[in-house]
Amino acid sequence: MSSAQHGGVTVFLTGLSGAGKSTVADALVAELEAEGRPVTVLDGDVVRTHLSSELSFSREHRDLNIRRIGFVAGEVVRHGGTAVVAAIAPYDGAREEARALVERHGRFVLVHLATPLEVCEARDVKGLYARARAGELTGFTGIDDPYELPARAELVIDTSVTPLAESVARIRAAMDGGTDGGTAPVG
Repeated sequence: MSSAQHGGVTVFLTGLSGAGKSTVADALVAELEAEGRPVTVLDGDVVRTHLSSELSFSREHRDLNIRRIGFVAGEVVRHGGTAVVAAIAPYDGAREEARALVERHGRFVLVHLATPLEVCEARDVKGLYARARAGELTGFTGIDDPYELPARAELVIDTSVTPLAESVARIRAAMDGGTDGGTAPVG
């Protein structure tokens, strides 16, 4: 069944810690729910707590966590629902696996929040970047573990220069099958 007939869609927000994933997700979900559209939110930290608590932060386990998120999002989409995912998802291969799991049933909109590392570090209320730079945390994405840029993002948004309302509007346009004029970061 085509996504147009089915109506299910996943918005997958990816980016470094502090890139604005939760902020953008919260604003997007609030808009959708205000219109009466039920939304399932799959926040990376919450999923880790409830579905993947046994996993480490090894590459293998990070990929497995993203596959689990992709499976759940695919099930939501299969039933005509909307899923909003907010997860670092640092490896492109795992993001593409999640895409494949969702696209069996509907639409997948990958949004790369391409906020610069220095901005993410400045926003870090938990002090994780400082701990990683001090060597207290290892395998931290963006410091001593890579963040692979998405090869097939439908949107690229730098939240340090794009207002929240504009970010949400661009995502909504992509959800509705529209275009925002490309995937270059827009300020």
